[in-house]
Amino acid sequence: MNKLNVLYEDNHIIVVVKPFNMLSQKDATGDISLLDVVKDYIKKKYHKPGNVYLGLVHRLDRPVGGIMVFARSSKAASRLTKAFQEHSITKKYLAIVHGKLEGSGEWVDKIEKGSDGKSFLSPNGKEAILDYEALQYQEKDDCTLVSISLKTGRHHQIRVQFASRGHSLVGDQRYGVLDKKQICLFSYYLSFHHPVTKELLEFQTFPEPVGDWTKFTL
Repeated sequence: MNKLNVLYEDNHIIVVVKPFNMLSQKDATGDISLLDVVKDYIKKKYHKPGNVYLGLVHRLDRPVGGIMVFARSSKAASRLTKAFQEHSITKKYLAIVHGKLEGSGEWVDKIEKGSDGKSFLSPNGKEAILDYEALQYQEKDDCTLVSISLKTGRHHQIRVQFASRGHSLVGDQRYGVLDKKQICLFSYYLSFHHPVTKELLEFQTFPEPVGDWTKFTL
């Protein structure tokens, strides 16, 4: 386990970078989660006895890496949860997708989650909106680096919306090509108003230049 990458912390919140392939919170596998890692970090750094309070206010899929904020107080947790529900938090992702994607635009779909855990486009689904901008195209491997601004937070939304248009994410074993690669999806930007001070906070970081990320200038 790499050293925890902390971007910001105070008495109310802590902002960290989730490694690829780590759970946001524990599931049936019992594997270590980022929630546990951050709790342990706080417990040791501040010499806290007993249980450490840490509020999970949003998640990233297990294979996905990037910026996450946790609440260190119940007041911060309720306010951040509300901000995520109201879509007043700005979330941007970098993805590498198959094929040549050009320009920019907004995609509006309806997404439904199936009983098998996979999501799909459906007229009965919930509205899913994102903005995208194609940044760089790599002709040799026929793939495009894309910046995505997520307007809603549906289950597997980015993966489903891109795959449905013939641009599945590189390394997406569920909706794309079974190539045994690491999924190329990273939450690189997060901005929100501090739940207590109301100050606008902005965070940006990029994935390490390994694997398919080395094909592009980040």
